[in-house]
This record gives sequence, C-alpha cells and structure tokens, in this order.
Amino acid sequence: MKNFNAYPQIFSPQVLQAKLLTQRGNHFQMRMRVRQRHIIPVVMDITDNVTFERLDARRGYSISRSVHISEIESAGTRNERTLNSSEDHGFLWRQNTYWTYQQRDGGLFMQIESVSLSRSIPSGLGWVVRPFVESVPRDSLEFTLRSICNALRKEGKPVPVD
Repeated sequence: MKNFNAYPQIFSPQVLQAKLLTQRGNHFQMRMRVRQRHIIPVVMDITDNVTFERLDARRGYSISRSVHISEIESAGTRNERTLNSSEDHGFLWRQNTYWTYQQRDGGLFMQIESVSLSRSIPSGLGWVVRPFVESVPRDSLEFTLRSICNALRKEGKPVPVD
C-alpha cells in the first residue's frame, strides 16, 4: 500500500499516474492522476495526505485525506489543462478513505470506507452527472478491493474469498 509509484500497475486502468511527494515517518503525501468512466470520462489530479499506523503485529489502519482535487480537460493531449473551480464539474471535491487491516484465520481481512463530497449538480446536467456521483464511489471501492486482492494473489499471499 505504501508503494505509491506502483499504483498505475496495481490499479490500472483507473490510476494513470502516481507519485510519492513527501514522507515523514508513517505520513505520506502523494499525487495521483485518475480516470473514471461512466457516461462521460473524467480525469482528475488528486493530492492526498496518507497516514499508516500499526495497532499491533496483526492489526493496522490507514487514513487518506485529499488536500487538492483538480479536474483535467483534454488529458494526455497537447490541449491538456487544469480546470479552475469555476469551470470544473464538481464531480469530486474532497475524499477521505479509511482502511483497516487485520491478519486472522490464515488470511488478511481488509475493510475500506470512503466519504466523498461533490458540488451541487448543475441544472440540466442531472441526467448525466447524477449516475456518476452516485455510482462511481461504490464502483471505485469495489474495483480497489479487487485490485488489492489480485495484487496479493500475484505475490502468493493468502487472500480471503469473501
């Protein structure tokens, strides 16, 4: 989980780029470029503060809090630009993610909880934006858990089936 530079491989195709910016002990700041596709594709640059803590030899947790989220227009092209807050769609304004880990019964149990905030949906765009705002957080959490399980399986570590 601390190998942020590997996130594009582990969490492909959602994570396009990831980079560790700073580290002080168990406190990290990292930046990711993510792409979500629903009815319309959305690319965002997200800067997170992440803390990892161990409660004991078998239990731990991490907390990730976004400190900056920018929507990117025409990502990957020569016309790429960061939208300012008056131009972006407000799909994701802030996000906090809480992970708990517990080694038990010969496996690793993981739980993810996420709180995401979006701006008000502009009138007339509800039919396009509402499905994105309502389903993407759940879909993203499911994708993240599946990706972690797949990465652990590749390393030959036991992963619970449920």
